[in-house]
Amino acid sequence: MNFLAHLHIAEHTGTSFVGNFLGDFIKGDPSGKFNGDIVQGIRLHRFVDSYTDQHQLVKLAKPLFSADLRRYAPIALDMFWDHFLAKHWSQFHDLSLGGFCQQAQLQIELESAREINAFPESFKKTSTLLWQQKWIESYQKVDNIQYALERMSLRSVRMAPLALTGETLVKHYAVLSEIFFELYADLLDKTAGYVTDERINKMLYQKN
Repeated sequence: MNFLAHLHIAEHTGTSFVGNFLGDFIKGDPSGKFNGDIVQGIRLHRFVDSYTDQHQLVKLAKPLFSADLRRYAPIALDMFWDHFLAKHWSQFHDLSLGGFCQQAQLQIELESAREINAFPESFKKTSTLLWQQKWIESYQKVDNIQYALERMSLRSVRMAPLALTGETLVKHYAVLSEIFFELYADLLDKTAGYVTDERINKMLYQKN
C-alpha cells in the first residue's frame, strides 16, 4: 500500500496520521524517537506493509509479472493499490478525495507541530511535494501511476526495470482490480483488530 492507503488506514483505526505516513522514512525501533501515538502509527504502517506483502492474494498477483520484473512487483503493486483506492474512493469515504487530502494535510500539520523531535528531511520534503503537487489526487489516472513508476526507476540503475512494470499493471487491470477489493477489505479488518489488540496490551501492561 502507498500514501493514500496508509492515511486512510490511519483514520480508519483512529491512529496517528504522521506515524502512518512516517513509516517509510524511519529505520529500526522507533521507540523513544517520537511520542507514543506516532510510534504506534509507525508500527501500524509496518504491519500493513508486512501483512500485504505476505498476503495470499498478493502472491497470486506477482506471477502476472514476467520473471525479470517479478522482484519489482511489490513496488508496482503498492502504487496500483492506491490507484484503485483513489479511483473508487467514494466507496470507502463520505468526503471527496480532495476533501480527505485537505483533512489529512491539516491533521499532519497539527500532529507535527506538537512533536518536539525532528523529522527526517526526506519525510518533510516528500510531505511538502505530496500536497503541493496533489500526488494522491493524481493516482486516479493510470497514466500518472505509470509516470510515477518511471520516475522512481530513475533513482538508480538497479531500479531501471521498474519503468516497465506499468505495462503489466495495465495488461492485467481487471484481475488486479478484483484482487484489490478483496485484499483491501481484509486489510481494513485486520488493521482494526491489530490496533485493538495493541491498545488492550498497553492497558494490561499499565495495570501491571
